[in-house]
Amino acid sequence: MELRIATLALAAALCAALTTPAVAAVDPALTCEKAAGTSLVKCVQTVTGLQRKCFSKTDAGCGTADPKVLKALAKLAAKIGAKCPSAAVVQGAGYPALTVAALVERLQTACTAEASALVARTYGGPHGAVWDTAGEPARKCLDTLLKSGRKVLTGNAKAQMRCVDRQRKSGNCDTAKTAAKVAQIEAKAVTDIGAACAATPPNTLVALNAAQYVARTAAQSRCMTATAHPDVSPLTLDCGPRATIPVPARGQFAQVVLDEATWGTRCGDGSPYAFRIRLAPEGFPVENVVVHMQGGGVCLFESNCNSVNPGLFEALSDGATQSGIMSNNPLVSPFANWTKVFLPYCTQDVFIGGGATSNFPSITVHRFGSVNVRASLRYVRDVIWNVLDQDAEGYRPDRIKMLFGGTSAGGFGALYNYHYVLDDLQWVHTSAWPDAALALDNGQALGIASLGAILMSDVPPHGWGGMPFMPPYCFATDCGLGERIYETSAPRLKAEPEQQFLVLTNQVDSTQVSTTFFPSAPAWINAVRQSYCDTAGTNGLRYFLPAITASTHVIATRENLYTGQSVDGILMRDWLDLAMSDPDNVFDAVEEGALVGAITGVNPFPCAID
Repeated sequence: MELRIATLALAAALCAALTTPAVAAVDPALTCEKAAGTSLVKCVQTVTGLQRKCFSKTDAGCGTADPKVLKALAKLAAKIGAKCPSAAVVQGAGYPALTVAALVERLQTACTAEASALVARTYGGPHGAVWDTAGEPARKCLDTLLKSGRKVLTGNAKAQMRCVDRQRKSGNCDTAKTAAKVAQIEAKAVTDIGAACAATPPNTLVALNAAQYVARTAAQSRCMTATAHPDVSPLTLDCGPRATIPVPARGQFAQVVLDEATWGTRCGDGSPYAFRIRLAPEGFPVENVVVHMQGGGVCLFESNCNSVNPGLFEALSDGATQSGIMSNNPLVSPFANWTKVFLPYCTQDVFIGGGATSNFPSITVHRFGSVNVRASLRYVRDVIWNVLDQDAEGYRPDRIKMLFGGTSAGGFGALYNYHYVLDDLQWVHTSAWPDAALALDNGQALGIASLGAILMSDVPPHGWGGMPFMPPYCFATDCGLGERIYETSAPRLKAEPEQQFLVLTNQVDSTQVSTTFFPSAPAWINAVRQSYCDTAGTNGLRYFLPAITASTHVIATRENLYTGQSVDGILMRDWLDLAMSDPDNVFDAVEEGALVGAITGVNPFPCAID
């Protein structure tokens, strides 16, 4: 009887097998890709929460060696190892050449970098300068900012990744539903921040209002999605490789014209912003980058804006600088075969304008300097991302090694935008090189300190809307000063050896005298010397200060000086090379020279110089 029942059961099972559709086999590549996304989101949630706890207990971040952070990273690695067991599976998921180990490192790097970027935006830099000095209810506001930011960062990413996963599996991602979910998350965050920060609005603490804070964090979430998913279709995201960001030919300059509707960019006369990029030649690392922001003065009022050459209000006709630090000749520059980026100056706002417009009766000037810089750098990021994703390591922000700087007005741009490169782009191996841009105050009613309101305000016609683009730890009116930027940046620099300001200028510079409203050349030279003595030894700050007796404005792009003017036995070319090849051993190159005898009224350095 039992045998008969067993036989009947077997027959029924066989019949069912013949008449029931086969269950589809699990695709290991899809499993791997989904695990990459869910693991990254979980890791960011965990590490951000850990950072919040560390700050609340110790007023400092957890640190890279924190056991709980390491545990979160190990958990991510174990999950990827289980779900992505081979390079073939990883590459089947769409990562062109990544190994399992490279995928793990990509996701672990993203986990800590995204958490760090959010904390830096919220607490006043990675060193938590704002949190450290805040009392109640300011800390309540900052705490809500971080909790809301974490929900936006991980909630948006989760919604976006879920859509991508559904598209891969069955082609049924509902992009409208995803967009609605993202909008709901962001709206709630703005509401929650507004309620918690009524007494101390976030723009008074970290320069950003609630909507700006949420928008910056939402941009991070889109990059998280692009990091975990090599193909984010059917979503249209503004981060990562995509058809609208083509890779130009290697080893030659190409012009990129940014569409204002997409990028929000604009030149002073209303024309499109354009920049130049030259990817490193074949055989050289595309991730080594040197950026030059062009100089060209500044106009503050109707009278001096009217006197500006119209060519300084547009960028389409500007060719790239190819001399000195930007030379393509290896005999001239150690950076000849690096990726080159030339950012024209067309807004007369020292690259800090946040999208304001100066509507004077006789001339209109659009102040989009910082918007243009940051959009261009994001474009460059996505080009390099595309290239690096073709090799076995893939794109990671910590693979970028960059010299970020400019001359004159472009040097000011380096001062004011450096924090964005380190924190938002997460290019932590970057040095800033402001050339001929000391941003010294003259101590008078008309000087950089007193004009700080122009830098920060968005009140027309003189406001430039710059405050949200300044460092979250320095956006008061005196933060336009070079010394103030050095002082407030110092605690967060040298987290990586390359993180430093490499300040370059000749000590005799009539252009800086006039543009910073000093009464005379001797007064400015003495201020330069006093400033050096006041700031020498500051963490992450190094100087190259020749004492050429003739007025000299800008050195790094003047080939005869870049390769021929020695200070303390070293050329600027070799000094900058040392700063990138052995950053912990670069030194101040400062000379007394013959200025005391050559220019009446000039005093010796008030401190000992080596």
